[in-house]
Amino acid sequence: QVQLAESGGGLVQAGGSLRLSCAASGRTFSRLAIGWFRQAPGKEREFVAAISWSGGSTYYTDSVKGRFTISRDNAKNTVYLQMNILKPEDTAVYSCAAGQTKLGLSRHEYGSWGQGTQVTVSS
Repeated sequence: QVQLAESGGGLVQAGGSLRLSCAASGRTFSRLAIGWFRQAPGKEREFVAAISWSGGSTYYTDSVKGRFTISRDNAKNTVYLQMNILKPEDTAVYSCAAGQTKLGLSRHEYGSWGQGTQVTVSS
């Protein structure tokens, strides 16, 4: 099983940018799809973005399209989420997850999860 650790969260003003990283341990990382999810207080965890094992396919939820970019560097066992033009409604704990799926959009398709990193966007 792969272990995941997120970093890069913080406090930013609306319109600003952050880059989240998801570092993985384990030799199988390059064969796993990676998803980013977020959970705001009092809300369900929601899908944000996903990337296939090769990086050739990506998918985003509508609310972040054009603002967020997911990428991966398999040589570094790391997936990134570049977040631009941040909005207060992006405030949440962001978690990455790994799964043996082509491009999972549901949290049920992922078996390994990181602890999460807090992103707070002030207005």
